[in-house]
Amino acid sequence: GKKNVQESEQEAAAPSRTQRGGQKNVQAAKEVPKEDPELSDDEAGAGKKRGRKAKEDQASKKNGAEPEEKKSKQEEETIDYGCDKENKKGEKWNLKISTWNVAGLRAWVKKNGIDYVKEEDADIICFQETKCPENKVPAEAKVDGYHTYWVNGVKDGYAGVALYTKEKPLNVSYGINNKEHDEEGRVITAEYEKFYLVTTYVPNSGQGLKTLSKRMSWDEIFRNYLKELDAKKPVILCGDLNVAHEEIDLANPKTNTKSAGFTKEERENMTALLKEGFVDSFRQLYPGKTGCYTFWSYLGAARSRNTGWRLDYFVVSERLMDSVCDVAIRSKVLGSDHCPCTLFLHV
Repeated sequence: GKKNVQESEQEAAAPSRTQRGGQKNVQAAKEVPKEDPELSDDEAGAGKKRGRKAKEDQASKKNGAEPEEKKSKQEEETIDYGCDKENKKGEKWNLKISTWNVAGLRAWVKKNGIDYVKEEDADIICFQETKCPENKVPAEAKVDGYHTYWVNGVKDGYAGVALYTKEKPLNVSYGINNKEHDEEGRVITAEYEKFYLVTTYVPNSGQGLKTLSKRMSWDEIFRNYLKELDAKKPVILCGDLNVAHEEIDLANPKTNTKSAGFTKEERENMTALLKEGFVDSFRQLYPGKTGCYTFWSYLGAARSRNTGWRLDYFVVSERLMDSVCDVAIRSKVLGSDHCPCTLFLHV
């Protein structure tokens, strides 16, 4: 087996499908509006983010407000985890895939994040930034009915991706065949009968764009990797791509042109990927829809103001787009500074 790669399988019966169209109550956070957000830095920013959040929570308590992740019972939103929409061929969905950057699996479990897995009841669920090798995964994160696959980096508590899937894939591989990038544990590829599923946590370009050159290297290698897969079978790419592609994809484009995630170089590389026969499925379905974000800084109560970024995507091969019924952004689901996204399609 490969170093730093773990795989486990749980053979129990799949959970009931009755939840698929049902409605679940989740509580939205009550916050006090403040400043604009900043994109958290993958490496150095993790500790600072926690420090900022602690200060923010302390300040909020003084003002009599609840911290962001402490769910206020005064505000409650209802989420429909089903989908009534049909694809362009007039078909209802028969495959549901979800993706979520959990910003640390162990912390996410403590915030009852696993409840979402049961409520969404997706056929495939992908997690990014798990920061947790399989031998340290809490027992609560194990869900009956899913085969689970994990990859983590050489550096403990950094990056990491996981795949939960009800149907056992034909094959599972890790990385993008590049030693430098694969040491960080950023990609799992699962081959199914009709498609490849690739889930990834793309490198952040860092505070002050200190790792932008590394990101440029990643983008080219990863694009070529996806093209090779696409030549064999259609591809469904999901995860935290760490780029807001167009101005519509973040709340404050004018002030973030030098920020990681919205540089000219990163945006051009996303365009280059789409020109290779891939489609940003959400934006294809909702070309002019504003305010659709998947990440909000913990700074300044950005989430309650919806001052965010759309960094999490389902990018599909062009020939799969007509099979897509819908893409849902679960902005009311808490537990991380990102929210989950769900793809419904018929394959």
